[in-house]
Amino acid sequence: MNDHSEFPMHSIATIRSCYPQRFGIPRQAGLVKSAEAAIVFDATPDNELAVRDIQSFSHLWIVFVFHKQNYRGFKPLVQPPRLGGKKSKGVFATRSPNRPNPIGLSAVLLERVEVTRTEILLHIRAGDFLDGTPVLDIKPYIPFADSILEATSEWADSAEATLPVEWSGTALDELALAVADAASARQLQQLVEETIGLDPRPAHERGKDGRDGQTWGMRFQHTDVKWQVVDGVALIVAVMVV
Repeated sequence: MNDHSEFPMHSIATIRSCYPQRFGIPRQAGLVKSAEAAIVFDATPDNELAVRDIQSFSHLWIVFVFHKQNYRGFKPLVQPPRLGGKKSKGVFATRSPNRPNPIGLSAVLLERVEVTRTEILLHIRAGDFLDGTPVLDIKPYIPFADSILEATSEWADSAEATLPVEWSGTALDELALAVADAASARQLQQLVEETIGLDPRPAHERGKDGRDGQTWGMRFQHTDVKWQVVDGVALIVAVMVV
């Protein structure tokens, strides 16, 4: 008999992410290679010891909290966007954030460790984190144990279809004005294309053209990006600094 014991936990660090809003964040880690983030610790002696030798590993498992999920109660059945939001699956057969405990798990690339006077930063890439995400734990990704070649996943056994992404001339001009230099513009352009190419629209809208010029918006760092879906292509129509 499960006694429903409680286990108090606390965050050990916070994620500083390129995604300041929930809408549009990749539904899985690893899908947007250009998504940069940093796991930020206070620069305490204990934290300095805790991250020692972490650069021996190229990838990390991040255990985190879905701190902004707005579900009012646990749902045992969910409708994955991959299946068009119309077919129900048991929540434990999905990676939905609507879970009995709002805990997430993602594998990410560790790029480098930075230590300042006040912070210890683990710079990571290809995550799926909302800015401000609390971190509960970090573990090294170990290929011989974590990569299971014979694993199967049935309905989730391939990458989701992507949208081609194009830019209007106006949006490209606005992109150049939104960032400090050409290299930063290229980096932001790649992030936008990889993210919007995953079609972050709600499940019932995916795979369809926008209705009557319907415009969608998403925030990347300090930049708002607007796009429309026309003839199966995501067209970036505006870029604005916020």
